Amino acid sequence: MTTATPAAGMPTLPAAGTNPLVIGLDTSLTSTGIAGRDWAEALRPTKLTGHARLAWILDEVTDRVKLADLVVIEGPAYGQQLQPGHHERAGLWWHITQMLYRRNIPYAVCNPHLRTIYATGHAFPAQGHPRQQRARIAKGMVHTFVVEQLGVFCEGVGKYDAADAAVLAAMGLDWLGYPLLDLPDEQRRALATVHWPEQTPAVAQ
Repeated sequence: MTTATPAAGMPTLPAAGTNPLVIGLDTSLTSTGIAGRDWAEALRPTKLTGHARLAWILDEVTDRVKLADLVVIEGPAYGQQLQPGHHERAGLWWHITQMLYRRNIPYAVCNPHLRTIYATGHAFPAQGHPRQQRARIAKGMVHTFVVEQLGVFCEGVGKYDAADAAVLAAMGLDWLGYPLLDLPDEQRRALATVHWPEQTPAVAQ
């Protein structure tokens, strides 16, 4: 599966003032994180499966991104290819990116490790902890960054998914020239290898 963004040939969007709408997306079948500059939520399609679930998530995402200047979406997790639900998760990712393409909404694809680097400065920030606890502790670190530094409320079920999306949105704003924080180079280095759209949106500074 390729993560190349089909941005070439997209029309440049008109400028949208000093507050571009950047949306972060952490797609999931059970808890899709979605966030903007100062908000974040988790879309949870309870009691839905199959096509009905995909349609519900796509409709909810479309409603929130339809006016976006830029969407930053987490790239596919290739390490999960043999896990249950991988085929359907891949379908969801492609449904969403195809929707963005058809609507001429520029989108960037961000590796999950880059998101963690932007939030913590390290791809694996919990290496000093027991192996079975590292993933949860790392998610907690990202969540803490979002709540304490970005000032975005993320609590309750799906809080880690919402927090991940908030970091992606912050990365997009930073890339466009509207950083939410003055971060050290150790964290901002993550921006260098995100797969950004080939044509920079007109809202960039």
